[in-house]
Amino acid sequence: MRLTVAGKTKDLEDGITVAKLIELENVETPEYVTVTVNDEFVESGDFGNTVLKDGDTVEFLYFMGGGSIAQHTDRD
Repeated sequence: MRLTVAGKTKDLEDGITVAKLIELENVETPEYVTVTVNDEFVESGDFGNTVLKDGDTVEFLYFMGGGSIAQHTDRD
């Protein structure tokens, strides 16, 4: 079957789950990844039973906390 994974077309075995795809793609910190299939979010508890279909588009998203450091300049 053909999938688009993170913007790249890939040929993979039929019946692959999101969990298996995460493993095959060597996703860093899989415990923190958010996955969309065809622009729909997949709950992390459903990765193991969400079977991908030919033509699906899968994206791996990482949400990071933090902010920016404000630079202060003296304009005296």
